Amino acid sequence: MTTKLSHSFFEQDGERLAEALVGKILVRRWRGREYRARVVETEAYLGPADLASHSSKGRTGRTEVMFGPAGRAYVYFIYGMHWMLNVVGGKTGDAHAVLIRAAEPLVGWEANLSGPARLARALRVTGAENGIDLTGDKLFLLDDPSDRPRVLRDTRVGVDYAQHWKDELLRFFDTDSAAVSKPLPAALRRIRGSKPRTR
Repeated sequence: MTTKLSHSFFEQDGERLAEALVGKILVRRWRGREYRARVVETEAYLGPADLASHSSKGRTGRTEVMFGPAGRAYVYFIYGMHWMLNVVGGKTGDAHAVLIRAAEPLVGWEANLSGPARLARALRVTGAENGIDLTGDKLFLLDDPSDRPRVLRDTRVGVDYAQHWKDELLRFFDTDSAAVSKPLPAALRRIRGSKPRTR
């Protein structure tokens, strides 16, 4: 039986939250329809010290949501064309966030959710959802105890500018999902993940 995630769940630090979100069900209600998708890939961003995080630039109008309470959506625009959906984690002021990178559509709904831009577009997530409470009824997450994904971790995507932070293993993904946007090559999976962790 699925249950809605509460604010206390999101108060984990970004690294733990990113791993814990793999396998959770993301629900979007929009114009009388409900879309469900199982999260299969995430990335953690660990506050102002993390040079890959927007919060490393300080507290601004754009990043204010990140510094607020956990369990809110941080949605930003990139490359002048794509929205990105993030989940705020940690305690107020930590500015931890988790990017939802990929998911698998559920309940007969067909969509390509491989990659954060495709995911946000298919779920009709835009800047209008920035700051929304993820325990509400328009955009929220469910725990599904029956799903126990095999989770591996790797470096994040597209953060080569972040000095030593680019090498941190802060991307988490379900090894059995074909929807993962950038899976590890099979050879590296064998080397790094002799026994993938389960939850």
